[in-house]
Amino acid sequence: MSSHADRLAALRRQLAEQSLDGFVVPLTDEHMSEYVGSYAQRLAWLTGFEGSAGSAVVLPEEAAIFTDGRYTLQVRSQVDGEHWSYQSVPETSIAGWLKEHAPEGGRIGYDPWLHRRDWVTQATEALKARGATLVAVRDNPIDRVWADRPEASKATLVVQPERLAGRSSAAKRQEIADWLTGQGADAAVLAALDSIAWTFNVRGTDVSHTPVALAYALVHADGTADLFVAGEKVTPELTQHLGNGVRLHERAAFEGALAELGGKTVAVDAERSVAAIFEALEAAGAKVVPVRDPTVLPRAIKNEAELAGHRTAQARDAVAMTRFLKWVEEQAPGGELDELTASDKLEALRREYPELKDLSFDSISGAGPNGAIVHYRSSEKTNRKLESGSLYLIDSGGQYEDGTTDITRTVAVGEPTAEMRDRFTRVLQGHIAIATAVFPKGTRGGQLDSFARRPLWEAGLDYAHGTGHGVGSFLSVHEGPQRISPPGGAFAGADEPLQAGMILSNEPGYYKAGEYGIRIENLVLVVDRQIAGAEKEMLGFETLTFSPIDRRLIVQEMLSAAELQWLDAYHAEVLAKVGPGLGAEERAWLEAQCRPLGDERNA
Repeated sequence: MSSHADRLAALRRQLAEQSLDGFVVPLTDEHMSEYVGSYAQRLAWLTGFEGSAGSAVVLPEEAAIFTDGRYTLQVRSQVDGEHWSYQSVPETSIAGWLKEHAPEGGRIGYDPWLHRRDWVTQATEALKARGATLVAVRDNPIDRVWADRPEASKATLVVQPERLAGRSSAAKRQEIADWLTGQGADAAVLAALDSIAWTFNVRGTDVSHTPVALAYALVHADGTADLFVAGEKVTPELTQHLGNGVRLHERAAFEGALAELGGKTVAVDAERSVAAIFEALEAAGAKVVPVRDPTVLPRAIKNEAELAGHRTAQARDAVAMTRFLKWVEEQAPGGELDELTASDKLEALRREYPELKDLSFDSISGAGPNGAIVHYRSSEKTNRKLESGSLYLIDSGGQYEDGTTDITRTVAVGEPTAEMRDRFTRVLQGHIAIATAVFPKGTRGGQLDSFARRPLWEAGLDYAHGTGHGVGSFLSVHEGPQRISPPGGAFAGADEPLQAGMILSNEPGYYKAGEYGIRIENLVLVVDRQIAGAEKEMLGFETLTFSPIDRRLIVQEMLSAAELQWLDAYHAEVLAKVGPGLGAEERAWLEAQCRPLGDERNA
């Protein structure tokens, strides 16, 4: 079908054939993944929306797409407002919208392999107000009309060596077994792809930019496990790596295996497992214990091998990023450099390292007004040149075999305005506030979020995204459970206590719609802080990302002495860590970028 309008019409015809008065379309897969394989990109196929979070509802006479504040501009540029109404989350929920818009007495379909159980409960309750019912549909109507839907990846799994993982798969499974004993449970369902990859020390290429493989797992209280993965993805190396303690099955056999757990007590994570898993277990007569996936916290708290690998990956990435920034500064004044050319150059510089396996997400390469679209993705249609007097924002990262990187830099093209410099400096002040924060053990990310926003708030400004997300170890670039973000709302994880060993991003920003965007992002590690005379155990952050911050955009007079001291110390560390990996000309450029600002202010 040539147009998204044609696809919407075809879906409506299919819904009528299946006796449905509506259908809910999430942006996820059977594993509640943030990024999904091409076979599962139903929302993008139907609507044209390419963001990483969103949902839609299709009714006979109207349709709505739901996104949060990160995608306010993007959704309007990609989804036709003639056919779709734009709904903002969390102000409007799908359940709340259905309560007002569902046809009286209607049947609203959903795929139970694509929704969490709590959502099913909320939507069912909301529809009662309309006398309508929520109907589980095993034959997804979008799949019926998506004629050229891609097949799921058949790529084989690869072993993540213990020297990088830091612990054996057997040790991890035994830890889960001990946890199950403490819970009084017989088995745990692992449905999240990164949980499975971490537990079994395997990686894959089934999802773009996230090194995971399509699989399910059951881990038992005796330390053995059942891994459900398509047979063509299994190699002799994988079988040998897993050993006798792991039984292999076809991925399609997972639902049947759940039916065999009658009489057992089974731990299932309600946030990371779909409604169909709960339904299958309960139908079998199993006792379901809704509890967080036991791998989530151990995966978030990195061990020494993972931290060493991450630092090595960051060192490589810093050289590539520094070379890129020098190249942009040289090329942009010519007026011919555009977003796609720039992001391609950065990818090429990263790919000079054989350790790079993929990007960690599609680079956000935004020139001028496109930089104000928080999760912008440049295309041939939207591609802009880096024009003089504008800002250029580049948010990117790499998936190296030993670590995952994520960095954002905003640079001036030509002469920036006074307003741009003011806003940039406020974002920098917020970034420094997080980087230098010291806080007691037990502190949540939601308690720190306002540190980053205060300089913007003082000018009546803000940004509509979280300040920091967790990052995996050659796994998901967005990894829970920790976050630095406002409590509640769309940013789950703000209530998770921060612990030493967790890696987060530090990325405040400012976005002026139609004009420019600013974001400064480094990754930081939660570490113990020793304070003389302290009456509590304290934590702080160690910065892990090293690349120069554009001095042309800094209003030095706005910075306190402490802020200036942090910036100069940071740049000194950038030069010390990155300089040895550069050629003479590149090093000379970096030295100029990293010279102390304090010297200039005191001159």
